[in-house]
Amino acid sequence: MVPADITGSGTIRVANDPTYPPFAVMRRPSIRELTQNAATKFGPAPVHEPFQTSDQYNWGMAVTDEAITKIKDMIISGELRAGDRLPPEMELSEKLGLSRSSLREAVKALEIIRVLDVRRGDGTYVTSLEPKLLTEAMTFIVDLHQDKSILDIFEVRRILEPAAAAMAAGRITAEQITALRATMEGISEDNGLESLVEHDLVFHSLIATAANNSYLTSVLEALSSGTVRARIWRGLTQEKAVDRTLSEHAAIIEALERGDGELAKALLTVHISGVEHWLRQVL
Repeated sequence: MVPADITGSGTIRVANDPTYPPFAVMRRPSIRELTQNAATKFGPAPVHEPFQTSDQYNWGMAVTDEAITKIKDMIISGELRAGDRLPPEMELSEKLGLSRSSLREAVKALEIIRVLDVRRGDGTYVTSLEPKLLTEAMTFIVDLHQDKSILDIFEVRRILEPAAAAMAAGRITAEQITALRATMEGISEDNGLESLVEHDLVFHSLIATAANNSYLTSVLEALSSGTVRARIWRGLTQEKAVDRTLSEHAAIIEALERGDGELAKALLTVHISGVEHWLRQVL
């Protein structure tokens, strides 16, 4: 190999051959040069979005709330009725002046509370909007309550159930009285916990239904947590109080059959208050 010398000019020249063309000395490029070259070849590096701040999150929630309100207004005004199909997403977002993403979030929220029904491959529809359907979310929440918050639920029941019984006394049919009496057949302290809870649920549900007010019935059914009732009846069984509770049920039926609204209201108030008192002692 022909020896070469490195000149101070940063080039390499073949020794003893001035006619040989010089070439640049290979050196490591700087970070800046690498960045510039990469940007030229591949384009600028992607900019990563920062984490969402609380203000940005609240703004996003506000936009979603606005979308929910606008859809609700369409239902209230009659533009959308129970069972109607919503317009396509793009059309509806343009009509309401909303982004498609905020509209999607609003639809998800309204689906959870049973206002909308998303049918994959078919579209989004307004549900029947029946009270029983719309209070399903309340039932879920009631089941989550523990300890002293259960007492808050019983306070609400103590207000609403006696009022429902008073209404039922003037509206209950002979068939409903027969159904109430049927719940008492074969029920005693010898029954298992599951049977006692089922009896209690059906008994109170029949009275609420006899009040003939769909919203009141739905709210009371939503407040009737099977989980809480199981806990109560377990306690009543342990304290040998099942017979007393069943006697109270029988007395309420008698008052309803006679059409005595005030007596039915008073008996149900005492009945629920007694359970509430027991709960306050054990919680």
